[in-house]
Amino acid sequence: MVRCFQHRLPTLLRSWRGCINYATAKQTWGWRLSLGLAVVPGAVMTIGAFLISDTPSSLVERGKIDQARKALQKIRGSSIDVEPELEELFKWTEISKAVQQEPFMTIFERQYRPHLVMAFSIPFFQQFTGINIVAFYSPNLFQSVGLGNNGALLSAVILGLVNLASILVSTAFVDRFGRRFLFITGGILLLVCLIAVSALLALATGVDGTKHMSKGNATLVLVLLCFYAAGFGWSWGPLTWLIPSEIFPLKIRTTGQSIAVGVQFIILFVLSQTFLTMLCHFKFGAFLFYAFWVAVMTLFIIFFLPETKGIALESMYIIWGKHWYWRRFVKGDVDKDNLP
Repeated sequence: MVRCFQHRLPTLLRSWRGCINYATAKQTWGWRLSLGLAVVPGAVMTIGAFLISDTPSSLVERGKIDQARKALQKIRGSSIDVEPELEELFKWTEISKAVQQEPFMTIFERQYRPHLVMAFSIPFFQQFTGINIVAFYSPNLFQSVGLGNNGALLSAVILGLVNLASILVSTAFVDRFGRRFLFITGGILLLVCLIAVSALLALATGVDGTKHMSKGNATLVLVLLCFYAAGFGWSWGPLTWLIPSEIFPLKIRTTGQSIAVGVQFIILFVLSQTFLTMLCHFKFGAFLFYAFWVAVMTLFIIFFLPETKGIALESMYIIWGKHWYWRRFVKGDVDKDNLP
């Protein structure tokens, strides 16, 4: 649950920037203040990095057994006997150290096929929800549908705050309802909102997008995108960071995380460079483009992502052997002593 906080700081940064932009929009020196005050959330993130505690597996890997025991007791509760889990951590750490193999090549082995697919697909799909495009270009988007300059900036702030609030909801419920439930419900909400926004834009501005949109319709677009931001905030926002941090075995964890982050930023770069052109040519169809991908990714979650709620990191390999599809890749390997 704590790992869901990873996505909260970038969202808070966007909300902070939006508030400053709105407050200083009418001042000639406003852009200087907006740029300079970006140091505040940056300083918060830098200081906060020093306050993040080490994971039990990291402490065991570095030989700090007593600290790992205290960390496990803090996570599981003082009344829980953590010695069996600590012994399991120590066992898998020793096995990982004994295997001398390049992690980047290891992740391409057949038994790690599910992990490799998730490392690519989850961050890829997150970017194709369209959330970062909406976040980056929301002032331009809202201005183009008739909210004006100040209204566009204020709308961007509202979207950021809604997204942040929904991430808090996800943090509270992710270990109660599970990852799949949040993914699926969030995906359905995203799909409905994107189709509704596309339909509203088509009706209000026409197929060619040249008709003037009323303030009422523009406000409705904002409301729909707020629901959209909320759906993203409790599903693909934080869970895109959470799932990769859970599923990788110790000996490919750094490689898997690197692939996941790399895919995310590459796709983000491509989409950010092409969205405005897409919006100009596709008009309302741009939102149908993302709606299609949301439908695909929701089906992917339903059929291919097993539930990881309540499973210790070192026991995560078990879920692949029980899955209807992925067990064909890991069957016969989950009982091997050399599988971290």
